[in-house]
Amino acid sequence: VRLVESGGGLVQAGGSLRLSCAASGDIFIIHAMGWYRQAPGKQRESVAVITSGGLANYADSVKGRFTISRNNAQNTAYLEMNSLKPEDTAVYYCNAGRVGIYGSDAVYDFWGQGTQVTVSS
Repeated sequence: VRLVESGGGLVQAGGSLRLSCAASGDIFIIHAMGWYRQAPGKQRESVAVITSGGLANYADSVKGRFTISRNNAQNTAYLEMNSLKPEDTAVYYCNAGRVGIYGSDAVYDFWGQGTQVTVSS
């Protein structure tokens, strides 16, 4: 299974960006898809997670500004980021959690390579 993120970049404070994540491979189901971020010198933190049923959870720091969505049929996830702040600057990673794969009874977690988001003040 491979995850590919896109949509990062440089934006001024108050601006918007939309991140995309596409999962490919012998995927039967992806129970949860999420976005995490890691700023320099800090631990990776959860930004937003959405279940296959559409239930979403957000970090307090992004509530009301970020929106996560997904397309189960296409195994894609998106993060719409509005009112961006300099403290949102980080590498953003897509995660596919509890992934069921054809031919296996186990579930797996997968990570993308990350995409840089930089918000200038």
